[in-house]
Amino acid sequence: MDTLYRRWLDELWNGELEHLDRAAEDIVTADFVGHWPRHPGLAHGPGQLAAIVRQGREMIENSEFELVVGPVVHGDLVAARWVGRGRYEGRPVTFHGHDLLRVDGDRFAEYWVIAEDPTA
Repeated sequence: MDTLYRRWLDELWNGELEHLDRAAEDIVTADFVGHWPRHPGLAHGPGQLAAIVRQGREMIENSEFELVVGPVVHGDLVAARWVGRGRYEGRPVTFHGHDLLRVDGDRFAEYWVIAEDPTA
């Protein structure tokens, strides 16, 4: 599961934007559900996940995510802490967050995130 989380970070959040759809299909289940603060169940399936990741990465120019703690694995859950950096409206931003993902087989099936708002 350590490798799967590193793919999550490297291929989805730091990878090439033109490969997001394929990466999402390879990393999450067809019935994947992603939860963001104030938006439970925002993403359903790899396509919606890729669209949300793309939108966020386009909003934060030159975004880059770095693993700070973890991944920590317990049963079918994987947790990690990360730091994101990039540019928002022309100025540099740094923000932090925590991921919690549930694994089903060899892919992630569910996702919860708590993150600072880089625009605040």
